Amino acid sequence: MDSFWPILIMLGLGAGFAGGSVLLSQFVGPRKPTAEKSAPYECGMPAVGDARERQSVKFYLVAMIFLLFDIEVAFLYPWAMAFRTLAWTGLIQIVVFFALLLAGYIYVWRKGVFDWSGERPR
Repeated sequence: MDSFWPILIMLGLGAGFAGGSVLLSQFVGPRKPTAEKSAPYECGMPAVGDARERQSVKFYLVAMIFLLFDIEVAFLYPWAMAFRTLAWTGLIQIVVFFALLLAGYIYVWRKGVFDWSGERPR
């Protein structure tokens, strides 16, 4: 149980700081709400239209592709840290990994996912 005390103290300090910050903001924060302060902030531009309007499917496809290619960093960083111990096996693995990513990129490019001109792909 002695080895858990530092962890419990850290959790207690974190929870205490979070709770204290929320309580302190209730007492110290300004209390003069206006229409401008209550409105959602949208890049300095006034909000236009309904927030529940439908988005194009291409928006979601690009978002998923971004996540797919962004997650590659999660695999690339540990590989880079262990590069010297992996030697040729690691190099072959990363070349195959990038070949698969390149194939996926070429596939979505040929499907026209990145074309936002409005024309339908072939």
